[in-house]
Amino acid sequence: MIIFQLMSVVFMTLLMTFQTNFYFNSVLGKSRRKPRRAIYFIVFILLNFLYLAIRLPGALSTIIALVFIFSLAQSYQVELKIKIMYTVMYAALLTTVNLISIYMVSAIEGTDYFVEAIYGPEYFWLFTKILLLGCSIMFAVIPIVNLIVKRRSVKIHYRSYFLFLIVTVITVYQINVISIYSEKNIYYIFSVIGSLFLNVFIVYVFDNVVEKTQLAHENAQLQQQMDYQDANYEKTVHSFKNIKSIIHDINQQFLYIEECMKRNELSAARDHIRFTMNTIEHEYQRVNTGNLVIDALVTNTLAVGQANGIRVDTRIQLHSQDVHIERYDLCVVLGNMLDNAVEASKKVRVAEDRYMLIAIHSTASTLVVQIMNHTTQQAADLKTNKSDLEFHGFGLTNISRICTKYGGHMTIEQKQGSFNNMVVLPYNS
Repeated sequence: MIIFQLMSVVFMTLLMTFQTNFYFNSVLGKSRRKPRRAIYFIVFILLNFLYLAIRLPGALSTIIALVFIFSLAQSYQVELKIKIMYTVMYAALLTTVNLISIYMVSAIEGTDYFVEAIYGPEYFWLFTKILLLGCSIMFAVIPIVNLIVKRRSVKIHYRSYFLFLIVTVITVYQINVISIYSEKNIYYIFSVIGSLFLNVFIVYVFDNVVEKTQLAHENAQLQQQMDYQDANYEKTVHSFKNIKSIIHDINQQFLYIEECMKRNELSAARDHIRFTMNTIEHEYQRVNTGNLVIDALVTNTLAVGQANGIRVDTRIQLHSQDVHIERYDLCVVLGNMLDNAVEASKKVRVAEDRYMLIAIHSTASTLVVQIMNHTTQQAADLKTNKSDLEFHGFGLTNISRICTKYGGHMTIEQKQGSFNNMVVLPYNS
């Protein structure tokens, strides 16, 4: 009997170690784990073994439980208050599911274990049974906590959650049946271990499915960003081609002006210079702030707007041409904002109403981008109704991600017939 009890305690210790590690991986993130974690696992296992093997007073038992749970939380590189918060949360969840387990066992066996004192071997088997049931239920609770804490944007089909919960429910039922109708011997131990091993395996598979789905979603977004970046580079190349075309046209005009000067026809040369300057200013709208990304993207938008009958006003004032935002990130933010505004403006049926305002302002520490355009949409609460983002939905997630990266923010305001998008990006120090 002592050997069976020892095996049970060892197994429960290892099971709780796996479960607690699974919990902290879910809520704190695998990427935040410290490189050397062996010492934390050793402390956790030793204290957990002591907690399970010895019947301790209530207060001392609670303290030891909190200590060994917190010891594993220490293996993550997060703030102390976050470790404490999730340690207490796990302890509360574990206590709750254990109370549920006691209620279930009491209901099945017809004995109120909340009030009846149990001693000796019976206490050990009851304690083990409750822990096994509690751990089984916790395997279903942890993924739910994970979804709430992380608020995953990826969507797993409801059938996966249903099948996962079914496995957990069947495991709980099997442990109850085995505990009631089976003799407490080596076969009982192996039966329970087998059931929980299958449960652990299902949890592992489910966690990997969620993780792989999230990675696939992130890879798809990254590919979308790369394609979009290629499009922005094409716009830059197009901008340089326009410059080359302007230079070529000016060279041709210089030949004529040179010939006028040779013939001393200064009046004709002066008139042609004035005419050429007016023509260039009218046909080649160009922004020249000194910042390559802003100049290329805004200039391209002016050209696209001109081709589509969109009146575009620009108000650009930079503190310095050196904007301390990575070029890739600036392309994502400004490019998406401009493209969204152009696409929405194209939907306006009345040509005279097609209008865009591009306002870019920078200080020594912040870049502010505001894009306003006329739209055919009705006023709506864009934050609560995503269907209203028909013309502006593309790229807003990526813009929001860049804002988070720099500690900035994005605001969206829609009024009757107009859409206003503003992004504030502080420079990283």
